[in-house]
Amino acid sequence: MKAFFIIPLLLLSFMISQAQQAAQKQESDFTNEIIKQRKQKDKEFANEKGSPIPDDEKKAFHGLKYFEPDPNFKVLARLVKFDNPFHFKMKTTTDRLPEYSLYGKITFVIKGEEFNLNVYQNIDLLKKPGYENYLFIPFNDLTNGKETYGGGRFMDAEVPASDSLIIDFNDAYNPYCAYNHKYSCPIPPEDNSLQIRVEAGEMKYHD
Repeated sequence: MKAFFIIPLLLLSFMISQAQQAAQKQESDFTNEIIKQRKQKDKEFANEKGSPIPDDEKKAFHGLKYFEPDPNFKVLARLVKFDNPFHFKMKTTTDRLPEYSLYGKITFVIKGEEFNLNVYQNIDLLKKPGYENYLFIPFNDLTNGKETYGGGRFMDAEVPASDSLIIDFNDAYNPYCAYNHKYSCPIPPEDNSLQIRVEAGEMKYHD
């Protein structure tokens, strides 16, 4: 009779163990892929001519600073496309005023709380081959000016085939102005300020 109960318990224990191992592998793969991408970016910033790192800082450059990869900041967002997106001039760190369209809005949940961000398209960039489906998501959050660049961070996405898309704040990156003041960078609109600490993605370059 005891064996009748032991076998199902062993089977259940085995299934739980397999599920835990699968989850650990998935998290490990997630982390390794992010680290791989970051190493590639650091290599490009250290060596390529188009790098925003000032020439006099490249010798001392040993890589950018990042939060640890966190799967909690990779979320499924619902996208609502606006029927009549209006065009406007987005403010930048200089007098330049590039034209953008307000494409739509994404809604997502982080740590049990719902948030929204507007999604934009750069009108000039849309004219370039390969960028027809490009989406631009600039944002501010409560780490600005502390752990992260005070001028906000950016994310990129593509127009999805459905009304949802994956947003990964681990991919959030700094505008070039964070490294070099010679650049002109978009300033995230006030509507794209998140009242949460987004402890994911790139941190500030200068202390």
